[in-house]
Formats: sequence, structure tokens, C-alpha cells
Amino acid sequence: MTRVPRRLLPLLFVFFAACATTHTPLDQAIDTAIAQKKIPGGVLWVEHDGHPWHRAYGNRAIEPAVEPITDDTIYDAASLTKVIATAPSIWLLIQRGKLQLDDRAQQYLPEFSDGDVTLRHLLTHTSGLRPDIDLDEPWSGHAEGIRRALAETPRNRPGAVFRYSDINYLLLGEIIQRVSGEPLDVFAQKNVFAPLGMRDTRFTPQPSARIAPTERDVPRGVVHDPTSRRMGGVAGHAGLFTTAADVATFARALLNGGGGVFTPETIRAMTSVQSPPDVLIRRAAGFDIDSGYSRPRGDHFPVGSFGHTGFTGTMLWIDPASRTFYVFMSNRVHPDGRGSVTSLQCQLGTLVAESVGVMVNSGNRFARGRVTWITGGADVMNGIDALHADRYRALQGMRIGLITNPSGSDRSGNPTIDLLRSAPGVQLAALFSPEHGIRGTFDAKVADESDPVTKLPVFSLYGERRKPSPEQLQNLDALVFDVQDIGTRFYTYIATMGLAMEAAAAAHVKFIVLDRVNPIGGDVVEGPLLEGAPDFTAFHSLPIRHGMTVGELAQMFKDERHIDVDLTVIKLHNWHREMWQDAAGLGWTDTSPNMRSLAAAGLYPGIGLLERAISVGRGTATPFEILGAPYIDGDALARALPALPGVSVTPARFTPEASVFANQECGGIRLAITDRRAFRAVDTGVAIAATLARLYPHDFKVDELAPLLRDRITLEAIRAGKTTTWDLAPFLARRAKYLLY
Repeated sequence: MTRVPRRLLPLLFVFFAACATTHTPLDQAIDTAIAQKKIPGGVLWVEHDGHPWHRAYGNRAIEPAVEPITDDTIYDAASLTKVIATAPSIWLLIQRGKLQLDDRAQQYLPEFSDGDVTLRHLLTHTSGLRPDIDLDEPWSGHAEGIRRALAETPRNRPGAVFRYSDINYLLLGEIIQRVSGEPLDVFAQKNVFAPLGMRDTRFTPQPSARIAPTERDVPRGVVHDPTSRRMGGVAGHAGLFTTAADVATFARALLNGGGGVFTPETIRAMTSVQSPPDVLIRRAAGFDIDSGYSRPRGDHFPVGSFGHTGFTGTMLWIDPASRTFYVFMSNRVHPDGRGSVTSLQCQLGTLVAESVGVMVNSGNRFARGRVTWITGGADVMNGIDALHADRYRALQGMRIGLITNPSGSDRSGNPTIDLLRSAPGVQLAALFSPEHGIRGTFDAKVADESDPVTKLPVFSLYGERRKPSPEQLQNLDALVFDVQDIGTRFYTYIATMGLAMEAAAAAHVKFIVLDRVNPIGGDVVEGPLLEGAPDFTAFHSLPIRHGMTVGELAQMFKDERHIDVDLTVIKLHNWHREMWQDAAGLGWTDTSPNMRSLAAAGLYPGIGLLERAISVGRGTATPFEILGAPYIDGDALARALPALPGVSVTPARFTPEASVFANQECGGIRLAITDRRAFRAVDTGVAIAATLARLYPHDFKVDELAPLLRDRITLEAIRAGKTTTWDLAPFLARRAKYLLY
């Protein structure tokens, strides 16, 4: 991170002064969100080194009448309640010696059934409890809500996985009441809000025209969250109403030693990583630090900064290193619940950091290692999420082996390995790794090993063998497959699945597929059907882009390859075939060392065809998004290409550090998908190959396409500098029998 030197601070003050009279990128981002009807308006507060700047945008209401916004508009804070009221109250009780972070919750809540859940687990969302209590049947009252929360039991071993849960904070709110003798709203008002001078912050506010409305069926000033609403508006997870100025007061206190409320030691503990060491997600005991919810961090604020978001469209992010924070308050759910601040959260974090000179070139937004998480969007569940929601019923009482790699994780980024080894009634006994290994980092054969965390054996399925041996399966009840495919015939994970199904059938072991969305959608099928005998990169009679999920493919393999296996597919929830992975609200994990983005996956069915003949960007930062060779003139190639629907093409020069033409400067082109509905990856790859064959008949080795293309007619068309079409009707008829969605 680059922190602004004090000698440059006057320039920042000039920037903030200019903001009052000019249209800045921050203004543009918020105005665009308003114009796109993602929010009716909002209030932004930015403060750097004690120097504030704030502005109100748009309206606080647009029906039944338009109401212009004011700086002092009061907003439903939603989950900011957790970090402004509940967590600070817990920390004050810790500061006063009434609680300790690793106390068991049962010590204060004897009705709570699990004796292993601690305050740390509740504060960091690592208790293993599900996200919320049931709302399917009618109930009401604060006492009834607490009774239902106390009746919950963890779905995973506490301390093993991160799962954002309102139940955690319902229980924390009850602990505050039982230890202090005062309800949460009273305790927080007396001990946090009033001492800090937060004049407009309270639960269940008095009626006021300053309160921004939420959805049209929720009365103004009544909490939007349905659980909190049933509990009378006071709950540990939601219910607080506040203004941007009051949230700024709270943030300022955290930056300036506690405002006479918190000690510096408490602030350090409250805002540093407190999640258990085996959990991938990093959370403070309240605040978010590094997870799929870290969108307000943007591209530049470092890990170590912290904040939180609220469902209604509120956000707070604080960077102690640069002494910067920003607050954005909005009512994106007004009037019909359809608004969104997901992209705006990312934009504001980046733009605020840039405006105060905090610049970090981190490469991948919200990237930790090789993982990028996205939350929000459609409420889609992969198989592992559906399995968890069903309390792992399909695996109860079983001793299982798991075929997986880093792409096997839930919506929150928890590895399936951790979820299954901590699931009640399930015994995870062995791990099996596909190509690239259990950690997805190898580009060569992989040996058997022992997993250093779980101490379980890891049997490689991309080394001396390609399928599990009878000895490896003899003590198992089931093999579970959870690996992300990318919808392309020559991506080897589906071959690993098919071979493992054959091994499971021979050993009379159940085979359970945790289905995953096809990241590039399941509604488009393209490319030639496999010609000739199958092999590891062409396991079954499929076109190049097959438009199926791994669960659907497993059913096809079982039937068409006559595999007598006891197969179960844990189905997706709420996925529609036209959805790409990001549209499903699911984050991207690098599925292999060179499959680093959804854009790369989208291009791969066509560009991957070329990888034995030219460089397709392996050994660069953007594999499959760039291609070339030393003999290619990128400008000439771009001009010679026919019109390619849904993709932009620009000339490029690059030097790959690996694979074909390693360490040689290449001319070529860069591709970017501009319209997913119109884009056809295989058509694009074939058109590029045919153009290269015309332009460079002596240099471009057409025969190098044969091992992945596996179709003589298409190969000869490319050799002649032409494209072709394919009759996919017979495959579509076969495929229809196995579609689950």
C-alpha cells in the first residue's frame, strides 16, 4: 500500500474542495447508479486524516411522492447493526471483564444445546449455525425469536468454516441483555451511541420525515429485516437506524483511540483478525476484513482495513493505515426491493482510495491466493450448498472419499474438504485429486501425498493412475465428486469423473456428484462432435462446448457408457441454463493454473483449440484472453478476421514465460467478450485458425489442432482457410434425456 505523505495532504484538501463544485468520479458512480434505478439516492461521507467531505445525492423517496434527500436522512442500517451496536457492546463487556472472547456461549445461554460454540465463533460467523431462523410459519415476539435461535444446532463443527449467520448475532444480543441486565437497545444507547455523540442512532425510532422509506409494504421507520421486524425491531443482527454523520462519528472514534468509550487495546482486538486459524475467511470479531463481503474494500485498500455492509444498501469501510474511512448510506430496497449496490460498493472503495492516494496494484479484486468471491446476485446453490442446507442427509453414516481441488467450495469460499470433515454424521476418510493436484497448482503429473491439514491420504488421479484403485476404495461407502468443470470437452475433470465412476462401480461403492453450475451457461452447444476413439481429453461423444453440468454428464456417462454405478446427483437450486457463473451470484476460483477468470473460461472452448499451434497466453497474466506467435502481425490479423459476434479484437504484443513460444516476443490479438448472448467461442476459435492458415500457411501448423478438435472435416476447412458448421441435432436429442434444469 502507498500512503500519502503529509507534504501532499494540502493537495488532497484541494481535491475535497473541488468536489464541492465539480463532477468527480465518485459523483459519476453514484449518479449512474441512480440513473439506472439501482438506488433512489444516498449520502456519501469520506474522511481522510480528520478532514471530512460529504454529499447527498438524488432522493430519499420516489413514491408515493418524490422527496429530495438531505445530509441528515436517517437510514435503516440493516447489518451495520452488527458492527455499530452488537459487537461494540460485546467488546465493552469484555473490556469491563464481564466476558471473555473464548467463553462458551452456553455459559450465558444454558438453553443453547451446543457446548462448543464460543463468543469468538459467534462474532466471526464460524459457529456452524445456518444463516437465519425459519420464517415459513407465523410467529412474533422478541422472546419467541430468541427461543428459536437457542433451539438451533450447528451444521458444521464450530471453528471449521465461515458461514454468515444472523443467528450468531441474535444470540450475541441476548448475551448482552443477560450479562448487563439491559436490553441491547438500552445498553448500546447508554454505553456507545450517547457517549460518542451519535444523536440520530437508535432502534425503533420515533416517526420522522427524515427517515428514508424501504419497501412499499414496510411502514416508514419500521425495520426492513423480517426477523427483526417480527421481534419488535430490536435484534442483534438488524434494527438500527442512523445517519451518515453518526456512522462517521463511530468510525472516527475507532481511528482516534476510542472516543473515550473504547480503550486502544479493545479497538485493536475488535478490528484485527479473530477468526479461527483453520478458517480461510478472515474476519475481525464483528468487522469484515477479507471475504466475499469485502466489496467496499475496492481494488486498493489493503487487507487489514475493515468494514461491513447492510442489506438495505449501507456500507462502511475504514483503513487505519491511511487514516481514511468512508460511509455510504442508501435505501436500495425502495420502493420494490429490486435495487442493487453490489457494483457500487466495489466502485466506491476503489475511487475513495484513489482520491486520497491509496494505491495497491493487487491484480484480482477480493483475491486471496487464487480465489475471488462474489456475493449477491441470484440465490443459486451449488451441490455443496444444497447438501449443507439439507444437513448432509445424503452422506449420513457414510465413510467417504472426496474427489476435489480448490474449486470445490461453497458460496462463502469454504473448502468442501473442511465442510465434510466437520459435518455431523459424516466420516471423511480419503481425498482424491484430479489434474493439477489437490491445491490446483501443478502443471505436471502429481504424486500421492498426505494432506498437511487434515492428515488424510491424498490419492492422485493424474499420476501413475487415472482412476482410484480397488485398494483405495475398499473401506469406503461412497466417492463424492466436487470439482468445477468449465463446459469444454477437452477439460480433463469430466474424464476424471467418468473414470472414477467406473472404479466405484467395480468396487460397489456409491458415487455422489455435488453438481456445479456450468460457468459459461448451459443453453449453448457448439463445435463438432467427437470423432474417433475416446481418450483423457476426449472422454465421451460430446461437442466441444457441451452445455451440461457435471451432474448431467454423470447421468449421461452412466447410461451411455453402461456404468453400473449407484449414482446420486445433489442438484443445483435456482439455476437457469442461460446463467453464467457471475449471474448466479457465485464467485470465481481458478480451476487450474491457467484458468484464472470467467472471461478466460468463456473464451477457452475456442481459443484452447489453438494452444498446441500458437501461444494462447500461458505464461502471461491473461491466458486464453490473448494469442499470438513471433511470426504474427497483430494489426494484419485483426484486420483480416471476419466479423466475430459478441467479442472485441485488438492487436497486441506480448512475451509468454511458458508453453508455446516461451520467452519469445509474439505479435497477436487480445480478445474480450462484449455480448455473451451473441458470442460463440468455437466459431471464434475456428475463424481465427482459418485466418491464420490463410495469412501464414507455412508457419501456422494446422495439424496441431487435431488432438483437441477431433474432427477431420473442420480441420480440412481450416487448412483451406474456411469455416464450417456442425449438425448438432442428434446430440441435442441425446442430451435432452439427461438435463436436470
